[in-house]
Amino acid sequence: MSKQVANKPYKLVNRSAHPESTVVRVGKHFVGDGSPTVIAGPCSVESREQILDIAEQLKQCGAHMLRGGAYKPRTSPYAFQGLGIEGLEYLAQAREATGLPIVSEVMDTGSLPAACEYIDAIQIGARNMQNYPLLRAVGKTTKPVLLKRGLSATIEEWLMAAEYILNEGNSNVILCERGIRTFETATRNTLDLNAVPVVKDLTHLPIIVDPSHGVGIARYVPAMSMAALAAGADGLILEVHQTPETALSDGQQSLTPLQFHQLMKRVEHYAAFQDSFDTEASLYG
Repeated sequence: MSKQVANKPYKLVNRSAHPESTVVRVGKHFVGDGSPTVIAGPCSVESREQILDIAEQLKQCGAHMLRGGAYKPRTSPYAFQGLGIEGLEYLAQAREATGLPIVSEVMDTGSLPAACEYIDAIQIGARNMQNYPLLRAVGKTTKPVLLKRGLSATIEEWLMAAEYILNEGNSNVILCERGIRTFETATRNTLDLNAVPVVKDLTHLPIIVDPSHGVGIARYVPAMSMAALAAGADGLILEVHQTPETALSDGQQSLTPLQFHQLMKRVEHYAAFQDSFDTEASLYG
């Protein structure tokens, strides 16, 4: 452990304070245990039929958790804002049908208590990364927290946001790199895969990558997914929709179930290769 890492202002998330990597349990699944976690689902819960159908397809493809937005922070006030509690109820029904733990975003402290009755992991979105009252509130719960990096946040600002959660007693935090704003306009954001090994060095918390928001274009998502795993990410969170062209939000970056199935095959092959590589390294290390 370098002196530079040890002297960082975040005390609880700092790897110098906790040399062993943290493994976070969500339902019956473990994030950060050495095998890639895949969280998948639509950007928004649009109806009961939609979320039950896609959850079943994702389960068959090998997804480990289901994502879906019931509360949606949208740039335009006229865009679809989500179904709220109704959407959370549909997610809970999808969990009951498939066994998949559910991850969904909470936007404010007011909706947090009700959301905690339904979801298995709380997502803090990029726009709320520095919503300190919300960070403190989720820190007082026992729910795992998926903390997305802010739109233009530095890694240190992101880790300090995680520090707020741990400082309240909740150490079950999963970091999520989802791309940052740069001068580049060819993609929605610039997916900062540099952050993966840097975060692994600085903190004991697991980190997953969101290539869907990171690039915003579905055809680039598989390549960036595999690049994220090769960089050392503990998993992926992906947007998948039955018919992306009719999605109420983020259809342009959503994979179809068939595309997701094909990507999962690549993830499985990568995981098998990584296991054999690690075994060989231990033999000749």
